[in-house]
Amino acid sequence: MSSKSSMEYYPNLKEISPIRAMAKTILLNHNVRRVTAAQAYEMAQNQPGVSRTDMPIYPPAARRLGLPEGAMVLNDCHGQVIGRTAKARRFYNRMDASEKRKVEGDLREAIYQLQHYDLICAEAVLGLDPDLMIRAHYVTTSTDAMNVFNWLVNFMPFELVEDEYNRSKPLPIKDIIIVAFNEWSCDDPFYHCVGQPQLALVDEQHNVIFNLGMRYFGERKKGTLTLAWTSGMRLGMAASHGGIKEIDFSQCTDEKFRKLKKSSIAFYGLSGTGKSSHTNSHDNGGTLPEGFKKVVLHDDAFQIDPRKKVCRVWEPSLFDKTDSRDLDHPDWKYCLSVMNHSLIQAFGRTLPLGMDVRNANGRALIDRDLLGEWVNRCSFPKALVWLMKDICLPPALKFSDKHLAVAMGAALMTKRSRAENVTEEELKKLVFEPFANPFRVYELHKDVEAFLEVIDSGAEVYTFNSTGFWKCSEAELEDIPLQTSLTLQTLILTEQIEWEPCGFLPGALVPTKDSIDPHLPGYYERYSIAARENPEDMKDLMRDRFKQRRKYLFKSDLQSQPQLLKKLLHVLHIEAEEVDLDDDL
Repeated sequence: MSSKSSMEYYPNLKEISPIRAMAKTILLNHNVRRVTAAQAYEMAQNQPGVSRTDMPIYPPAARRLGLPEGAMVLNDCHGQVIGRTAKARRFYNRMDASEKRKVEGDLREAIYQLQHYDLICAEAVLGLDPDLMIRAHYVTTSTDAMNVFNWLVNFMPFELVEDEYNRSKPLPIKDIIIVAFNEWSCDDPFYHCVGQPQLALVDEQHNVIFNLGMRYFGERKKGTLTLAWTSGMRLGMAASHGGIKEIDFSQCTDEKFRKLKKSSIAFYGLSGTGKSSHTNSHDNGGTLPEGFKKVVLHDDAFQIDPRKKVCRVWEPSLFDKTDSRDLDHPDWKYCLSVMNHSLIQAFGRTLPLGMDVRNANGRALIDRDLLGEWVNRCSFPKALVWLMKDICLPPALKFSDKHLAVAMGAALMTKRSRAENVTEEELKKLVFEPFANPFRVYELHKDVEAFLEVIDSGAEVYTFNSTGFWKCSEAELEDIPLQTSLTLQTLILTEQIEWEPCGFLPGALVPTKDSIDPHLPGYYERYSIAARENPEDMKDLMRDRFKQRRKYLFKSDLQSQPQLLKKLLHVLHIEAEEVDLDDDL
């Protein structure tokens, strides 16, 4: 089989952490009954906060899950908290001895409370490629049945892939255990409280998470994925919170494209940077050559194996925001479940109303068939693209220096907005999320080393600016249309761009005039550094932003790897900038 049970994994059972021991004990309690997706669906319809709509669950998925004929989408409203709560996260392996003793005692008390409820469990498999499959268990109360259903829909119910799992490659990885208790009560100010106490306790070394007092499904999904990504990292694979697709050029009508065979491209970006737009675009805005074939691995989560030169998917569904989907949007055809939606009577039916009318962050689980043709394994990426909203950067940069490439990913940034009600000084500060993955629970240097290995194995790295480019001030920008970025994507995949030094960032390149202008007329002049107005103001802003990048990495746990940190800091400066790292940092 793939992952291992506690008995199989630990040669010395004394090595089991108290957190995993507690989770395993409740999992094996004789009063806990296992449920299927169909059973969880029936139970969920009687759960407070859940409403049945008149929108059919995507029929192929409903049949796969064993749901009754005519099963309808359920809407689950979670209450005050409608998103993930970072402040509730506590990392067991970062606690000192006294904190561990306290949390262990509180957890035993929580489990005692939990056992007074009707308990259910579910089993799923994470990973759909036979070389990367991990078994996962989810224990909770019957009042949490909707989240159980969604969890089984989001991943793959164990019974549906049991034979494949039993034949899959054995892995030196522990099974994952998730324990949830929405009704947890505790008045200790040690724990985060919004309406009720909340705790997301993570023991990533032993593949266990407890979600206490947290109803939002995203805590279950991303918690489970966090442990999957971490497990993949332990196997020497790069964890990727991003989207990736593969283009097959072998059947193109033009011979110059046929020789390219297959190429994959991956996109990493925070919310609103265009990750899904790039991953899911059918033909890159009409720019892909005639005869191409596209498959998508996933638009949110996968693992890169640089040694086997492949990428593997974790889940068979999508967990999408629905703020841009109106009532007659074609994507609803593929819907499996919704949460935190308004309901409306329209066309003689009760339907979920997206567009964040009721509250922010309305979400839907959507079948992967929405993406068209999909696969569970795709080729090693030809290109990795960091998507950033940095007005100091042109639409596309290619990195010839691998340490600069990784440094820009490790300091992947976004910027605060005035909608966040912060001071002008705060507005100047960048917000960093390394490799666009807020779910990393291990040291940053491990991701840096993993992506360096990906580059050494043949991947090229780019940055796309997914906002405007400085024209004459921070407020007056040169627009970068999505169509321009999609065209750049195609030109990279089809190797039609030649590159030259960008003129401001050593180790970074921009397209040459002769190679880019035939495809995007006027691009070279429009986005050249020389064409910027008020260039000194722009350079001041650029210097400040690269200084913030250096400071961020310097203060990170990369300090535990001083030689690696030095290499990253050394390349993060603009041309002719005098950098005294000791003074700067």
